[in-house]
Amino acid sequence: MGRDSMDMDKERLTTEMNIKDPSSAVIKIWRWLSDFLQSVKLKYVNLGYGYSCNVATILIFALILPLLVQLTGLKLHHPSHLWTIQLDTEMITDSAMLLVLFGLYWAKRSTPVYMVDFACYKPKKERKVSVESFLKMIEESGYFNEEAIQFQRRISGKAGLGDETYLPRGITAQPPNLCMMEAHLEAEAVMFGALDVLFEKTGVQPRDIDILVVNCSLFNPTPSLSAMIVNHYKLRTNIKSYNLGGMGCSAGLISIDLAKDLLKLNTNSYAVVVSTENITLNWYSGSDRSMLLANCLFRMGGAAILLSNKSSNRSRSKYELVHTVRTHKGADDKSFNCAYQREDETGIIGLRLARELMAVAGDALKTHITTLGPLVLPFTEQLKFFVSLVRRKLLKRSRVKPYIPDFKLAFEHFCIHAGGRGVLDELQKNLELSEWHMEPSRMTLHRFGNTSSSSLWYELAYIEAKGRVSKGNRVWQIALGSGFKCNSAVWKAVRDMLAVGDWRGNPWDDSVDKYPVNVPTVAASSSS
Repeated sequence: MGRDSMDMDKERLTTEMNIKDPSSAVIKIWRWLSDFLQSVKLKYVNLGYGYSCNVATILIFALILPLLVQLTGLKLHHPSHLWTIQLDTEMITDSAMLLVLFGLYWAKRSTPVYMVDFACYKPKKERKVSVESFLKMIEESGYFNEEAIQFQRRISGKAGLGDETYLPRGITAQPPNLCMMEAHLEAEAVMFGALDVLFEKTGVQPRDIDILVVNCSLFNPTPSLSAMIVNHYKLRTNIKSYNLGGMGCSAGLISIDLAKDLLKLNTNSYAVVVSTENITLNWYSGSDRSMLLANCLFRMGGAAILLSNKSSNRSRSKYELVHTVRTHKGADDKSFNCAYQREDETGIIGLRLARELMAVAGDALKTHITTLGPLVLPFTEQLKFFVSLVRRKLLKRSRVKPYIPDFKLAFEHFCIHAGGRGVLDELQKNLELSEWHMEPSRMTLHRFGNTSSSSLWYELAYIEAKGRVSKGNRVWQIALGSGFKCNSAVWKAVRDMLAVGDWRGNPWDDSVDKYPVNVPTVAASSSS
């Protein structure tokens, strides 16, 4: 009996026959598809099945079924005998392939996510500090010995920061008042300041927000920063609220990625992302040079971004989110330890930036662009990059110089995290970017300093303030952060932004005409 069943199965696979029993038809189709599915990534097929169970898919299937019948030659008899179908092996092949391809297409299709608008926080004028006033402040604080003061003086002279950055009141007070209350005041000023402008500018009410994602690496009080926003704006009780901490300067794009995934699961929704860093309680008052660097680079700032998956918002949105890519090198000990918050030898807590940071950043960038490249680069660039990899890896030619793809062919604008002048110099060199491409990052560092995860939004605001964004332009936001992580977001402009009609939320309103200014590279300054 087993042998007869086996022969019957073989006959079903190779001969034409009329199937009168629906169950046998099902068995035949599954058996026939088994070999074909081995060449397809089943996770996409399964995802296609998951997406198929909705009204939209059923409607599309109803429209495509007549076409499928014509293409495959299916012949249906009387409606009362719906399952009496005449088909052959070739017809089954065509039908199965069409169905699988359709399933793959629908699985890969995702609901568009739009950036309706964003707002950067601009502190009050009394929070502004020049380089000289910063140096005078650290001299008068009583925290630092002469060696630490001179070290911060040297770093400040070549860090790339200008005379109009901002520090919170707790740090600039004499003596400094580094307490929880001042940290809360800084957080409230930044977050609520950016959100107030965002809600006013977009006309969206706080009660309309469905998803809230907040990221702040070094200040994580209880209740959380996201809870502070929920309380202040009286958000709905069913708000999906998330608070990301300890994830470094690249956490802003992690928040965007999380919000994107949540919007895929929640239709017809608004999501707000708030990216900031709080430096009041993270001001370092010791003498460890690796921790003093943070004092000279980090400044006050934050941004709020409104995302939506509502099709009705496309016409008034600025950008559509095309890709998010995340690379995490934390499995490597050197990468994990290169930016580490800990106590120094005297017990003072600070953020240690190791000397290996630049090498770690370069390695993370190399891994990251290998992942991002196939998504955004033209085929010719992908081919050159692939040939380079083959020569270096398979042919064991270590002396072959790796090919760096020309990302200028994939993007019109670059927003590279303004972590410091040295980091920007290295990224410019590795990606072979022009001064024009680096201008938003260098000018943001000069005007606002390193505002951590929010710096990318000050850079995008600079590009808009200069009237450089046209419909269809592609923007690459890329950030490096502790962990060690390298993250990207790719945006596509859905409309022209050749002039700023509403300066609310754009922090360059009173200074864009002064820029760009000349900021020498580290190599140039060190050789002079």
